[in-house]
Amino acid sequence: MKQAMTPEEIKKQKPYLDWSLTEKEYNYIADQLLGRLPNYTETGLFAAMWSEHCSYKKSKPVLRLFPNKNARVLQGPGEGAGVVDIDDGQAVVFKAESHNHPTTVEPYQGAATGVGGILRDIFSMGARPIASLDSLHFGELTDPQMRMKVAQTIKGIGDYGNCMGIPTVAGETTFDPCYQGNILCNAMSVGLMNQKDLQQGKAAGIGNAVMYVGAKTGRDGIHGATFASADFSDENATQRSAVQVGDPFMEKLLMEACLELIQKHADWLVGIQDMGAAGIVSSSAEMASEGQSGMKLNLDLVPQRETGMSAYEIMLSESQERMLLCVVKGHEKDVREIFNRYDLDAVTIGRIIEGHDYILEHDGEEVCHIPVSTLTDDVLEEPSTEREPQRLQTAREEPVWQPVVNEPGQVLRQLLQQATIASDEVLTQQYDSQVRTSTVVGPGSDAGVIRIRGYHKGLAMTTDGNGRFVYLDPEIGGQMAVTEAYLNIVASGAEPLAITDCLNYGDPNDPEIFWELHHSIEGMATACCIFDTPVISGNVSLYNENNGRAIYPTPMVGMVGLIKNLDHVISSFATHAGDDVYLIGQTGNDYAGSELQKLMTGQISGTLSKVNLQRIQEYCGRLHSEMVAGHVTAAHDVSEGGLGVAFAEMLFAGKTGMNLDLRDLTAPQLFSETAGRMVVTVPTAFKKEFENVMGNDARWVGTVTNTHWLEGHLQGADFNEDLAELKREYKEALPCQLKLKD
Repeated sequence: MKQAMTPEEIKKQKPYLDWSLTEKEYNYIADQLLGRLPNYTETGLFAAMWSEHCSYKKSKPVLRLFPNKNARVLQGPGEGAGVVDIDDGQAVVFKAESHNHPTTVEPYQGAATGVGGILRDIFSMGARPIASLDSLHFGELTDPQMRMKVAQTIKGIGDYGNCMGIPTVAGETTFDPCYQGNILCNAMSVGLMNQKDLQQGKAAGIGNAVMYVGAKTGRDGIHGATFASADFSDENATQRSAVQVGDPFMEKLLMEACLELIQKHADWLVGIQDMGAAGIVSSSAEMASEGQSGMKLNLDLVPQRETGMSAYEIMLSESQERMLLCVVKGHEKDVREIFNRYDLDAVTIGRIIEGHDYILEHDGEEVCHIPVSTLTDDVLEEPSTEREPQRLQTAREEPVWQPVVNEPGQVLRQLLQQATIASDEVLTQQYDSQVRTSTVVGPGSDAGVIRIRGYHKGLAMTTDGNGRFVYLDPEIGGQMAVTEAYLNIVASGAEPLAITDCLNYGDPNDPEIFWELHHSIEGMATACCIFDTPVISGNVSLYNENNGRAIYPTPMVGMVGLIKNLDHVISSFATHAGDDVYLIGQTGNDYAGSELQKLMTGQISGTLSKVNLQRIQEYCGRLHSEMVAGHVTAAHDVSEGGLGVAFAEMLFAGKTGMNLDLRDLTAPQLFSETAGRMVVTVPTAFKKEFENVMGNDARWVGTVTNTHWLEGHLQGADFNEDLAELKREYKEALPCQLKLKD
């Protein structure tokens, strides 16, 4: 097999620099690890496996700050997805992944294959996916190109998930100029399994078969991992060759075949792993490393849908709907029969061998012979310099921005029409949220809730992240991201279990951006420890920039909670006239990074207040006990737009209103975004007991009425708004903005 370039030509011409492999790394590989020059195929494999997307070589030192264990965690980071005990011999499996650059380049396929990839991570663990979520961050809708990308991204997510028959039950969508040239598409999947079916991505046992199953390999997605590990610019804005093409119907067949094998014939199977980023090389090398084994593959046997593919292309293709299995020798035919029944390829492409070498053959020649560890374990961790951004030092010296609000009702109307706050029903209605009929609470609430069939329990799930706050103060912003997810889970009536994350940042070689990454992770880790919600899986997505301009540092938190009794599910909507309304938590003058600040100034600035995580954890625990006791009828966290928006959103689903006494708050404080707050409604019969339990952490602020008006009294200002009008403006804002004429 003729290589594209000789090892000597590679050393001289340095094509690896375009694949995100540095000259220092190349020389280390050649001089220290191999003792020779790598050939073209080997160089490509190193470039992919040593990319940030696969190796986390820059982010790994700070990722170690995260807690990843507690009494319920069965599997933390390191496998396809995290696994948590939910009693009764069952486990919930979940993970989130980013598909940012592919979605920016080709929104439909980028988003669709992002969903497909995370679903494979779930069923590779032996779990059946039961729900999907997303976290989407777009530029402003005044740009017609952005409106197209929003439409295509949503269609890609909806088409793939709907064809798979998996409900999309929750998510978030924000709009900000910083995402104009690099949108964020984070997909999360939640699965359910019996603990006895838990699988690992490992390959072991000399003579055991390495089997390729699923769709054929093409030239799509080649070097997708390195594409995701480099700065983005106009030059590669049309780099569609790095974007995969998805087929959800094929994935549905692959899922059913894999689950049949796992659940009925686990004794035939040693390990299983998705062919995700970096394709065959990542799955095979990582499985061999996990099993401390050697592996030999014959690439001529790999099912291919295109002719003349080189070893380099076969190994680095990220064609979708493919899995790699390690099968006990002698059961290859049995496995093949299962997959053939689903009209899927199932081919033995290699064997586990003695030693720890990774050997590839193609066209009758050996094209790769290197130690497994050089691809997986010997990656050079890159030390990073970091520096606090000058903007943070400047912000501490500037006067605090204080808004002037003379007409709170008018400001509330304007906020409800802001793209990030306005109803996203026009987007979520394209997703099937009820398929499989297990959805208890779907899009539009604080958290989605799925019932577990055969039991009277359920799972609550949410995705949350606000890059504006992290931009203004990475550590406090990181704490706020975890806090919002925590409150969303508690508001649904659930006990928070654990989190997954997508860490979306700019170029980590910039000392200020690495400082943001480091300090936001510190903040998130602190919150996770206090809330006892370990990080069990996740994804790092760096180099989210366009033409040198980075996105806001945007860590997305995906959290799952357990509802032990579905009778205790709490609605986000106040529908019982006569109930008392309480505000949980304290309200401050927190306008930095708020929707109010963006509305009034068109930009964000300022410093953030510290978050009392310990107190939030304590009063959420007491609040949860009141929910379980049946003393709370509705709950809604206070986030974008502050209390004014929270009150309105609680009333949009019913025919009730509220009469609120907020005279200890100023008019601007109605829209303050102080972290850690929640609005709840309590039947009058339980008022005294509720107040005794919650103490000073709950303040009575009014009653639910049957007037369908939102009436409130503040210091020096009142408001009285027709909820029918508010709801119409809230519902119509985003559809109108998506249909703007140029």
